[in-house]
Amino acid sequence: MTNQKNKEVFTISGENIVEKVKEIIREGNARKIIIKNEKDETIAEFPLTAGAVGVLLAPALAALGAIAALVTKCTLIVEKKE
Repeated sequence: MTNQKNKEVFTISGENIVEKVKEIIREGNARKIIIKNEKDETIAEFPLTAGAVGVLLAPALAALGAIAALVTKCTLIVEKKE
């Protein structure tokens, strides 16, 4: 994990994506999550607004499950609230 101004970067295996994103959401201080593959290509971006909880995040978490099946290693970039 690297920490830049208002950003955190995590390199994780694809099988751990969903759990890590759920953990980040529970912390409640993220504005956006960007997922990049091993080639540093953005494969998904999820804006997290204060009202986007529960049912609104369900489709995003389902998409993460599909992404996890396709990638072996990825990078999560978490943009934090100021």
